[in-house]
Amino acid sequence: MYNWSMPVRYEFGSPEFHQAVYQAGHQAFEETLAAGLPVFYLDDDGLNAMLLPDGRKFEIRWIEGAPGGENYEIIREVTAHVA
Repeated sequence: MYNWSMPVRYEFGSPEFHQAVYQAGHQAFEETLAAGLPVFYLDDDGLNAMLLPDGRKFEIRWIEGAPGGENYEIIREVTAHVA
């Protein structure tokens, strides 16, 4: 949760700024999953992904113009490959 009483200012583009943005995004990601909601994101391989709170990950395709909640299609479940 953001502490409004002690705002921290970072120079835009600084390493500290990038770290703060990363941490805020990661915290929001974790809080969304903890609330029982899926998280949609672009993964490290460039796939549009949906992660469910139970840890399952799916590749999705966005459906342009569809109403919210119905604007994606699951292509496949993505499983971890062990080398």
